[in-house]
Amino acid sequence: MGQPMRIAWFSPLPPIRSGIATCNADLLARLDGEQAIDRFVDGLGRMPPGARTFDAHDFVWKHRRHPYDLITYQLGNAPCHDFIWAYLARYPGLVVLHDPRLHHARARQLLIRQRFDDYRREFWYDHPDARRDVVEYAVEGLGGPIYYAWPMLRVVMETARLVAVHNPRVAADLREEYPGARVEAIHLGHPASGVPDTAARERVRAALGVPARSVLFGAFGKITAEKRIGQILRAFAAIVREQAEVHLLLAGDASDYPALTEEIASPAIAPRVHVTGYLPDEAVGDYLAATDACLCLRWPTALETSASWLHGLAASRPTVISDLAHLVDIPTVDPRGWRRSPAPGIAPVAIAIDLLDEDESLRLAMRELATDPQLRDTLARAGHAYWQAHHTLDVMVGDYRRLLALAAERPAPLPANLPAHFTEDYSGTVRAIASRFGLDIDHVLRATQRHHGSLPTR
Repeated sequence: MGQPMRIAWFSPLPPIRSGIATCNADLLARLDGEQAIDRFVDGLGRMPPGARTFDAHDFVWKHRRHPYDLITYQLGNAPCHDFIWAYLARYPGLVVLHDPRLHHARARQLLIRQRFDDYRREFWYDHPDARRDVVEYAVEGLGGPIYYAWPMLRVVMETARLVAVHNPRVAADLREEYPGARVEAIHLGHPASGVPDTAARERVRAALGVPARSVLFGAFGKITAEKRIGQILRAFAAIVREQAEVHLLLAGDASDYPALTEEIASPAIAPRVHVTGYLPDEAVGDYLAATDACLCLRWPTALETSASWLHGLAASRPTVISDLAHLVDIPTVDPRGWRRSPAPGIAPVAIAIDLLDEDESLRLAMRELATDPQLRDTLARAGHAYWQAHHTLDVMVGDYRRLLALAAERPAPLPANLPAHFTEDYSGTVRAIASRFGLDIDHVLRATQRHHGSLPTR
């Protein structure tokens, strides 16, 4: 076995409330024995002691003194990834795209700081064929859903040594759009959930007030409109009217879904809908044990792979997903006639909901799951087998071993004409401030760059 690589790993980590943070903690625990990995995070105030973890601001001088063999960036749309953008273009490495559409992140990070011109320049660089005035929608605060139409990926794709995504179809599309980039597909892994805990199931259902005979549907993770919560509630209300013995669990932080209180206020469903708020990782397993089926819908999509769906599969729970183009290779069944995809003879691992007939498809799926225990059991067993074949931690760790070696061998790309805020080292700002006090600090800046490297950009 060769010498371990020195790797700088940029990612949110627990106690940050993020599925990507939890996934990386599990992954790094497995890779630590094989590579020398320094973790870089956005501040150390809430970091637990133990592994080699540093504030991202320490990366530049550490890398200058003892260069890393590889830098890995775990990139998503949530604010906990914003700190990574200051480094990824200046210090090329392996970029793992958890959300292959990043417009939400860039618009939020730049516009909230009123960096309007930086946003315009980056958008135009990423999307040179777009109308120049499209960018003004976001500048004026009218972004939102239109962000999905323009992914703002070009800077990432052209500066990374290697890009990885969690779906082979997404990888193929990115290779076609960015032929100069090296793009790999890797599996997203999820730890085993173990044998369903009967005691935990009874305890949680008793605490929620869910009768033993009721079928409990669950939606896990941060509650947002994109998780189709409104559509789930409509379908749930419809099967309640049909006298189905059902309850609904919404297990996640609802702070980004202010309409929830009003939507669950109907007397017909209010006693049957249970909202937990944020659940710590160690509690999720007990709530999964209490559920009978998981609703893992998504639209619009940033082409992500749903960690909550994998959680349901690992826990041997039947799952319902949205029928999205990048998920077409997953064996599913359509509740309208129970047609199987991609081909007859392949056991479906989930029920897929047609977005063009969402309300009716979802009602049919939930009604059948509520009344057919054999269907629930069949989907649960097939889903768990699919997780074992494609989405265990062992599978993911194997992919990362291959990926880290590939990325370390790749040369750093040399993109031209990047937006100025990715190349500017801001020494001019320091020089201007110092000049007000009659100081000439050019020699200080040169010494700093010589010993510690350039300042990060963002």
